Amino acid sequence: MDYDFLISLALILLSTKLFGLVTRRFKLPQVVGALIAGVVIGPACLGLIEKTEFISSISELGVIVLMFTVGMETDINELKKSGKASFIIALCGVLVPLLGGFAVAKLWGIGESGEGASAILQQFFIGVILTATSVSITVETLKELGKMSTRAGNAILGAALIDDILGIIALTVITSLASGNSEGGESDSIWIVLLKILGFFVFAILAAVCYHIIFNKWRKRDKKDLRRHTITSFVFCLILAYVAEEFFGVADITGAFLAGLALSGSPNVKYTTTKFDTISYMLLSPVFFASVGLSLTTIKMDSSLIWFTVAIVLVALITKIVGCGLGAKVCSYSGKESLQIGVGMISRGEVALIVAQKGADLGLIDEKFFVPIIIMVVFTTVVTPILLKVVFKGQDEAPVEDSDIVKKIKGHQEFEEQVQELSRKR
Repeated sequence: MDYDFLISLALILLSTKLFGLVTRRFKLPQVVGALIAGVVIGPACLGLIEKTEFISSISELGVIVLMFTVGMETDINELKKSGKASFIIALCGVLVPLLGGFAVAKLWGIGESGEGASAILQQFFIGVILTATSVSITVETLKELGKMSTRAGNAILGAALIDDILGIIALTVITSLASGNSEGGESDSIWIVLLKILGFFVFAILAAVCYHIIFNKWRKRDKKDLRRHTITSFVFCLILAYVAEEFFGVADITGAFLAGLALSGSPNVKYTTTKFDTISYMLLSPVFFASVGLSLTTIKMDSSLIWFTVAIVLVALITKIVGCGLGAKVCSYSGKESLQIGVGMISRGEVALIVAQKGADLGLIDEKFFVPIIIMVVFTTVVTPILLKVVFKGQDEAPVEDSDIVKKIKGHQEFEEQVQELSRKR
C-alpha cells in the first residue's frame, strides 16, 4: 500500500494553515490563503504535490459537506417570511451576472475550439460562476460597522440566502445538460433535463418526509444521544448526493444542499451543524480549497487571458452592484441603500470556487481559465469589505428590527462562538 497520501495531507493541512494565518494578518479570509497554498505547493509552482484521485475524492466530499452545511443553515419557512423584496433582489442579482458572464465568454470565444461541452454551455457556465454570492465576508464587515440590523443589512442577508437557491437551480440545469453531452451520445433535450430535475426535486421531498417520520419516531425513544442524529443526517446527505448524480444526472452538491435544507428546521440542527463545521475545518475544507490551486498545472497568462481577467473582474463587480441595486430600487429602497445592498452582494468567495470546480469536472471550463476565476474570487473577496466601509461611511441610520432570518443567523453565530470558547477553555 502506498502511504504517500499521508504526507500529501500533512503538507496540504500545514500549508493551508500557514498561508491562512498570513492572509488573516492582512484581514483577508483564510480561504484566500488556502487557495494560494494549493497553487504554491502544486504543479504550477513548487510541484510538491499533484492532484491524485485520493485528493480529488476528499475534495469532492469536502464540497458536499460544505453545501450540506449551507443547506442546514437555511430555512424555507424563514425565506418565505423575508418577503418579496429579498427574492426580487436575489433574482436580479442572479440574472444580470449570468448574462454579463455569458457576454464576456461569448466575446472571448470560450468553448468555440470544440473541446469539452458545447460552446454555449461553457459560455453560460461562466455566467453561472458569477451568480454566486458568499455573504460571510459581508456579515463580518456589517457586524464590525454595527450595520447588521439596518434595512440594507436585512435585505443583503435575505437576498443572499435566496441567491444560493437560485444559483443552485442554474448550476443544476447547466451541469445536467453537460452531463448528457459528456456521455458520448446525443445530449438530452432541455425538456428531458428539466423533467429529470423536477423528478429529483420530487424524490428529494419524498425522501425528506420519510426521513423526518423515521427520525421523529427514533428521537422519541432516545432524546439524549445527539451523535446518532449527526451520523444519520450525514448518511441522508450522502445518499441524496449519490442518487442525484447517478440516477437523475443532477450535481451531487445539489443533492447535498437539498438534504441540508430538509434538515434545517429539525431539532438540534445547531448541534449537528457545529459537528460538520469541525470536520470541515480540520480536514475537508482545506483539502478542497487547496485542490483548486492544485488543478493549475501551469500559470501562463498571455495578453488575451490578461484582458479576459480584467473583464471578468469588472463584470463581477458591476453586475452584482447593478443587478442587486436595481432590484432594491424596484422594491422602494433609497438610492444609497440600493448601492449598499449591491456592494454587499459582490463577494463570490468559496461558493464560486465550488461551482467552478464542479464545472471543471464536466468539461465546462478549461484549466487555463482557472487563474482568472481565482483572481476574480480573491479580488471580490478583498474589495467587498473596503467598499462596504465606504458606502456605509457617515450613515447614522437607526437600526430596524431584525428579520427572522437575521435572528436565526445571529443565533447560529452566537452558538458557534460559545462552542469555540468552551473548546479553548478545555
